[in-house]
Amino acid sequence: MTRPADSWNTVYEEDTAPWVIGEPQPAIVALERAGEINGRVLEPGCGAGEHTILLTALGYDVLGIDFSPSAIDYARANAKSRDVPDVRFEVADALTLGDRPEFQAAFDTVVDSALFHVFGTDPDTRAAYVRSLHAVCKPGGTLHLLALSDAEPGFGPRISDMLIRESFTDGWELERLEPTRYRGRVTPVVADQAAGLEVSASGLVDIAAWMARLRRL
Repeated sequence: MTRPADSWNTVYEEDTAPWVIGEPQPAIVALERAGEINGRVLEPGCGAGEHTILLTALGYDVLGIDFSPSAIDYARANAKSRDVPDVRFEVADALTLGDRPEFQAAFDTVVDSALFHVFGTDPDTRAAYVRSLHAVCKPGGTLHLLALSDAEPGFGPRISDMLIRESFTDGWELERLEPTRYRGRVTPVVADQAAGLEVSASGLVDIAAWMARLRRL
């Protein structure tokens, strides 16, 4: 990963992660309601586990992974508080999933909520992540990618739609790429970047994002 695990652990231990909003992303909820998630599901960079918990509760066979042990601890506690006992989480590096024989071509759907854009300025790491996703997706499988957009002011590592297009070429077919919104939380980690944004009374803000649907060839 581009940052050591300790740096990710800290935001969970101090509850300052701007992506921990106490609910699943509306854009991911909409995907499920539209019937676009099926089969065995992987959520890389699951963080607080909201999507893995949601999908498990709805009856999907889903695994959430994260590089941060503190994130996985947080996600497991979150699942317990939601009374979803069968949820599965694992500490794993999303860059090297292809090294795991049990993960190779094992998933029908991959849901990436705000992980890909973390590698936006690091082409080598980004390419490694794309290769890792390709390895775990079954041929014909679907990757849903939710990433922060640089089309408007916001916070976090925002990227262009062109970066998504250029990153997923060999072995992928881009079926859809459209603007959407990402719901974040204004914490001390992003307070300076969030100045001027329209923030709700509860500290939540909807910022520009991309939603891509990609088919693994």
